[in-house]
Amino acid sequence: MPPPPPPRAAQEIGGDPRLAPAAAARHAFVHAGATVYEWEQTLAEVNVYVPVPPGVRGRDLDVTVGRARLAFGLRGNPPFLDGALHAPASATDSLWTLEDGVLHVTLAKAEPGEAWPRVIQGHAELTEEARRADAQRLLLERFQHEHPGFDFSGATVNGDAVPDARTFLGGIGAGGSGGGG
Repeated sequence: MPPPPPPRAAQEIGGDPRLAPAAAARHAFVHAGATVYEWEQTLAEVNVYVPVPPGVRGRDLDVTVGRARLAFGLRGNPPFLDGALHAPASATDSLWTLEDGVLHVTLAKAEPGEAWPRVIQGHAELTEEARRADAQRLLLERFQHEHPGFDFSGATVNGDAVPDARTFLGGIGAGGSGGGG
């Protein structure tokens, strides 16, 4: 499987450019020993990458992105995956593309900054270590966007409890001149 394309910036999907993605950690949803899809998240979006069979083109796919549901598969067949999203997405700001044999679904988070522990309800959640790493990365991403003159690239969060990037210090957009809401 070729490597999936990098995540799109939030401004490319109509989101707040101050919530554009930083380097995100890729997670895999594995079922019966096979990777079904990989995913990553930023403050503004969740990106899902699904390998498709060779020769499949965009017009062969049936992809539905709703506020609370994601479904995709080959047109004319039952969906390969159809499930309730972990948290609401903005269907109008979400999109999908097919590139180099990989379906890339960009889910615009309805609540920017919320750390998703999984994409689809009922799928395995991230390990506690992966959740903590994602929460720390999202918090530092938020700080970087709210304070663009500072370099947070080497920063870490001490302790076991990582503050929620969505609500910490008054929430997204409350902390600095570069914040958005």
